[in-house]
Amino acid sequence: MNNGIWSMLGWVTAAGVLGFAISAVFTGWLRLSRTRFLLPYVSLAGIFLYGFLIVNEVNVGAVLRGNWVWGVLAGGLVGVFLVKTVRSQPLSRQSNGAGLVFDLAWAGLIYGMIDALFLNVMPAMAVWIGISQFDWAGTVMGKIAVGAAGLFASLLVTLTYHLGYPEFRNKSVMLVLVGNSLITLAFLLSGNPWGSIISHTVMHIAAVLQGAETTIQLPPHYQKKIEAQ
Repeated sequence: MNNGIWSMLGWVTAAGVLGFAISAVFTGWLRLSRTRFLLPYVSLAGIFLYGFLIVNEVNVGAVLRGNWVWGVLAGGLVGVFLVKTVRSQPLSRQSNGAGLVFDLAWAGLIYGMIDALFLNVMPAMAVWIGISQFDWAGTVMGKIAVGAAGLFASLLVTLTYHLGYPEFRNKSVMLVLVGNSLITLAFLLSGNPWGSIISHTVMHIAAVLQGAETTIQLPPHYQKKIEAQ
C-alpha cells in the first residue's frame, strides 16, 4: 500500500483514538465540568493539530486564503441552519455580563474552532493529502471519491470522539453525525476550511446563548439528559 495511504489511515485512526480517550477519561471517568474539560481537550487536540500541520508541511496561509469567499459563504449558510436547530431546544442560559463573555469566548469561540479543526477539517485534509498524489484524484469522479472519503473520515473521528461521552452512547449520536456532516460538507464543497470553522463556531456560540445545559451541541452534560427536539 502507498505510503500516503498509510499516513492518511494513521492520522485518521490516531485522531479517533485520541478523541475517544479525551472525552472518555475527562468526562466519563473524571466527570470534569465543561469549563475544566476544555482545558485538556483544547490542549491535546491543539497539539495533535499542530503536529499534523508540521509533519505534512501544510501551508496554513495558502489553505485559508484559497477559495475563502466560498468558504465564508458556505460557513454562513450552514451556520444559519445550525443556529435554527440550536434555537429549537429549551432555554437555560443563566450567565450574564462578564460570565457570558467568558462563556462565549471559551465554550463558544475556542471550543467551536477546535471542534471544527479536529473533527471536520483535519480528517478530510488527511484524506486529500494521502490520495491527491494519484492522477485519478484530479478527475471529476476522483474529486467526488476523495470528497466522499473525506466525509467518511470526518464522521468516523466525530463518532469515536462523541462515544467517549456517556451521554452519546445512544441514538442521540446520530443527530451529532447529521450536524457534523453538514459542517464538513461546508469545507469540502467550498474547498476552504472557513466553511467548517465558521459554521461550527457559530453553532457553539448560539448554544451558549441558548443555554449550555439544554443544548446537545455543548457536551459534557451530567445529571440531566439532553434530548434534541
